[in-house]
Amino acid sequence: MSTDRAVKKHKLVSQAEEKVNWKKRKTDLKQNTKQWKKAKVLKKLEKQKRQEAAAEKTKPEENQKKQGRAYTVSIALPGSVLDNAQSPELRTYLAGQIARACVVFCVDEIIVFDEQGEDVKSVEGEFKGVGKKGHACIQLARILQYMECPQYLRKWFFPVHKDLQYAGLLNPLDSPHHMRIDEDSEYREGIVLNKPPKQGKGSLVNCGMRKDVRIDKQLQSGLRVTVQLNKTQNQECRLYKGVVVAPHVPRTEGGLYWGYTVRLASCLSSVFTESPYKEGYDLTIGTSERGSSLDQAKLSPFKHLLVVFGGLQGLEASLDADQNLDVTDPSVLFDLYLNTCPGQGSRTIRTEEAILISMAGLRSRITAAFSDVSCVSLNN
Repeated sequence: MSTDRAVKKHKLVSQAEEKVNWKKRKTDLKQNTKQWKKAKVLKKLEKQKRQEAAAEKTKPEENQKKQGRAYTVSIALPGSVLDNAQSPELRTYLAGQIARACVVFCVDEIIVFDEQGEDVKSVEGEFKGVGKKGHACIQLARILQYMECPQYLRKWFFPVHKDLQYAGLLNPLDSPHHMRIDEDSEYREGIVLNKPPKQGKGSLVNCGMRKDVRIDKQLQSGLRVTVQLNKTQNQECRLYKGVVVAPHVPRTEGGLYWGYTVRLASCLSSVFTESPYKEGYDLTIGTSERGSSLDQAKLSPFKHLLVVFGGLQGLEASLDADQNLDVTDPSVLFDLYLNTCPGQGSRTIRTEEAILISMAGLRSRITAAFSDVSCVSLNN
């Protein structure tokens, strides 16, 4: 019996000890939990500080990427270059080569001038054929406009025409504004639809997507517009939403190359005098084998650059046919008169070749001119 009592007493003592140990363990656990939470909060604060510091460092880089390109690059060439092609198919393909060359080097404006000095200011008018008897300036301008237009808009802006008879031979430009149907982009080109808008709401625009876009204002139907889409869209809504912006906004603010415009000039002097820019071209370059070597040329920063190419007889023939100009030396018309391919192995360089050679040589010089200026390079 005494042994049983001793065992029971030992159990009671053990249980008492266990109770005391449990309370102590519980207290220790609370302290450990507090310390762990405190350490976790401190760790979270340190991580947040590191993220904020990293964000501050990347902000200037993001702003630089979004800043875009402020300057423009224009080229001018005579429409008679098409007369050097032996068939209507080759005329079309030659125009396509010119368009491709301009897009590769991010040209913003193409001026087609008549080196014979005829008054040509519109692609409209009587059609005289696609052979050598056709008007080369009008045909070249029409094909250039057709290629620049996004594919989903061509059916509205380019009805069947003989100048575009062989458009199937043209290689696509595939420039940034030629969007696929499901491609995500902040900007898109569209056409204002002939659908009456609701009271107090903007017009509907077809931007080549699965849904039409409701813009912020009412515009005349049939207009081509540049639309900036809202960053957040309600996928369940029947329409997307966006705002109409100026055509230059994707370039100046988004840093995107947004195609080129086409302008017709009746003569060489009209290339300069009818500039769409208020201040005109502040840097002009003429290309000729009689010019100074491009290797020693250096460009200063500019707002609007113009590069002029001659036809089969060079810029001298265009100068002689222009009644508005009394000079005989074409070099006096330009700030720089350059030979962009010194030491050429062929007697002649075709215009479509000259565009590629000249723009390739000028690209690095344009980049160097803006290396210390808040402006992105020509490649962007």
